[in-house]
Amino acid sequence: MTAVRRTPDAHDFPTRSYDLVKEFVVALIVVAVLTTVLAAVFSSPDEKPITLSGWARQAPNDVVATAAGELAGTTTSAEYGPPYNNAASGQVLGPVELQKWAGVRIPVDSANDLVLTPLRGIGGDQELRSALATWSSASASQQQEWAATYADALAAAPDGDPGAVRASAAFGPVPVLTAKFLQLARSGGLEGALDAHGNFYQGDATRGLLLLSDGAYLEDQARARNLGGDQWGMMNETGNYPGQPWMWLYTFWYQVKPFSTSDNADAQVWALMMVLTLALALVPFIPGIRSIPRWVGLHRLIWRDYYRRPGRST
Repeated sequence: MTAVRRTPDAHDFPTRSYDLVKEFVVALIVVAVLTTVLAAVFSSPDEKPITLSGWARQAPNDVVATAAGELAGTTTSAEYGPPYNNAASGQVLGPVELQKWAGVRIPVDSANDLVLTPLRGIGGDQELRSALATWSSASASQQQEWAATYADALAAAPDGDPGAVRASAAFGPVPVLTAKFLQLARSGGLEGALDAHGNFYQGDATRGLLLLSDGAYLEDQARARNLGGDQWGMMNETGNYPGQPWMWLYTFWYQVKPFSTSDNADAQVWALMMVLTLALALVPFIPGIRSIPRWVGLHRLIWRDYYRRPGRST
């Protein structure tokens, strides 16, 4: 007669005391210490945001030169094209004018929106009022001549110092306008003047970023942290800290010709990445390429036990 196996009773097994709270506390401490150490060693620096007021304090000459450039219409934003204005065609891909197809979605008049409108919001300054009136009463060609002449004088001055530029009637009211603009930026009022746009919520920083990027300060700060386009900036964190390694293929093309010297690099790299992505998606359907894994035979090494069986050869 076969004996029937009985399921052991849990109470028959030996027991020992177990402090669940102690284990939880020890695990919490170990994880907290490990997280802190790893964060201190591997995390990227907590860089302070670059503000317009900080820009005015750190590089006042650059603020003045940028304001003069905005009034002259020679800055990047003034000559950019869609979506801000119609000054240029922007990125093109062969005969396809991509930016023009999108159109002017965020209209920005660099002189008025970035410089003159913030200045008009300042009250109680008679010198500024007079300078604005002089500017407004002049023709567009005269305004451009005043601003361009002053911008050239600043470029020729040591360190671009406005104080080293000799006063001249050829500048018109531009020196006063740019000096008042610098004062506004230093006071911290420029951010609000640019970002408000008549809205209750000030969440659109487009104009402030355009103004900041028109100067040299932002690019200097970026390059000092290895974030320039020719420094693999799109995949870097600040400094030498690792960033987004999965973006290496996209950012790689900006480092080689013809993309590194092309004015349409953004459109060209995007198109190339779309072709590569499509090719990757179609690998199972491309004769020859789809057979490469079978020719290499790596799968036979991974599943060697399976392929050792009789009749398994592919």
